[in-house]
Amino acid sequence: MRLYHFSEEDNITIFHPRVKENRKNMPPVVWAIDEEHQFTFYLPRNCPRIVYRRSQSVLEEDASRFFGPTTSEIVLTIENRWLSRILQYPLFRYELPASTFTLFDETAGYYISEQEVTPLQKSIIENGLEQLAAMNIDIRFTPDLHPLREKLLQSSITDFGIHRFEFAGG
Repeated sequence: MRLYHFSEEDNITIFHPRVKENRKNMPPVVWAIDEEHQFTFYLPRNCPRIVYRRSQSVLEEDASRFFGPTTSEIVLTIENRWLSRILQYPLFRYELPASTFTLFDETAGYYISEQEVTPLQKSIIENGLEQLAAMNIDIRFTPDLHPLREKLLQSSITDFGIHRFEFAGG
């Protein structure tokens, strides 16, 4: 299993466990994401985004409403105002040793470690949008994520992630 941590910082030599702002009830941990779900972090850290997948449990009405004519199994939606930042700044992907990590959320692919972690290697992601497109992900832009979030939460879609929504406009 391969695990990663994404950052806008290019000089991390040790990941120290810390309390996450939106999970203050948890002990300090180092967060990682598995290889299958890493694409959800090919954008700047605080870029609000909604990612959802097609599944067997999605009602036909919702499939039509949320996927439309796309043949993609995954839709990723970003607010328009983030486009220039996405295009201008590279991201750094740190590969982490899996030995101290435990599964936190299978649907999202999140793993946590309560120990310090030294990265195995670092690579650069200069154009996350290009890489997402190469994975046949339907990338959508919208002026405001709020309406999509409200409709998604009332739909039959269960495989979704709402990332960094506290930074969404609207």
